[in-house]
Amino acid sequence: MRVSQNTLYLEGELSKFTVTTLEPELYKLIKNEHVSVVDLSAVHKIDSAGVAFLDEIHSRLETDKGILLFKGAAAEVQAVIDTFTTIRLELYAADRIMGYFEKVGDSALEGWKQFVETLVLASEVFYYSFVGLYDRRKQRKGSFVQQALLLGFDALPIVALLSFIIGFIIALQSGVLLNDFGANVFIADLMAVSIVRELSPLITAIIVAGRSGSAIASEIATMQVTEELDALRMMALNPIRYVVVPKFHAITVVMPILIMLSILVGMIGGAIIAIGYLGLSLQVFYSRSIDILTIKDIAISFGKSVWFAWVIVIIGSHFGFQVKGGAEGVGKATTAAVVTSIFAVIIFDAIFSLLYL
Repeated sequence: MRVSQNTLYLEGELSKFTVTTLEPELYKLIKNEHVSVVDLSAVHKIDSAGVAFLDEIHSRLETDKGILLFKGAAAEVQAVIDTFTTIRLELYAADRIMGYFEKVGDSALEGWKQFVETLVLASEVFYYSFVGLYDRRKQRKGSFVQQALLLGFDALPIVALLSFIIGFIIALQSGVLLNDFGANVFIADLMAVSIVRELSPLITAIIVAGRSGSAIASEIATMQVTEELDALRMMALNPIRYVVVPKFHAITVVMPILIMLSILVGMIGGAIIAIGYLGLSLQVFYSRSIDILTIKDIAISFGKSVWFAWVIVIIGSHFGFQVKGGAEGVGKATTAAVVTSIFAVIIFDAIFSLLYL
């Protein structure tokens, strides 16, 4: 046994017959020497006592001097060491920086996973919503009325205000151009088609997504964090049927009502400009607005409203059920639900516009 250039050289046999004499000699050698490597190339035999001796060397020198490296052991010696050693050093590979296309692929896979989970949730919501029409035993009494007031009635003021402002502004901006060409009368046609088919369903859905969608996501996320959903499962109550389905039924009913209010108030805003600025009579504005509209326009408007309502509830519920962590997770889930809902509403509105031109 010797020490040279920070390397401890062990030779011969490391067994129960030799380690008792080697240990005092080792402590004398390393007392004033810095050892970072233990060379085992000259060791031809070792047993469990010898392995314990190496473990003791590792424990002592690593603690006092830093990292210790064993090298040069023959295959049979290394096999014995691997069998009896009590030291297991875990090697952690450094995190590799993902490339651009890897990041894109990872995001795509995560997006696909979220999409599939949303479809599964949607299928359960539709199933239990249909079943809930005939069997309300596992739903809270009065939940439909409560959710209808929360999601619909409380949203009436903001929907009416924004619809009036948008109708007023659109009529004002387009009225200036129409007035230059002497086509004032067509303001009624423009307002009727644009508000009924596009603006009222879109604006109302965005308002509901920001207001009611966030409430749905935050409520379910809070129940998830506080383990209320687990408590429902323990009581044999399906969280989707008990929590989501009343919201689904309520928003399906109240969204068309909100659309009707939005159309009415938006047309009133346009009528103020048409009568006060363009000189049209109320009768002309009203008659042209009715004549230009068809059953198809009304059907598209209300079809959009119901579809947007379903999208808002399902997306809000999805992010609520997926929340992890505490209050921070609830905030992130609510934000993600609102952003995703608004994005989905706009995309679906563009698709409807292309399909029903």
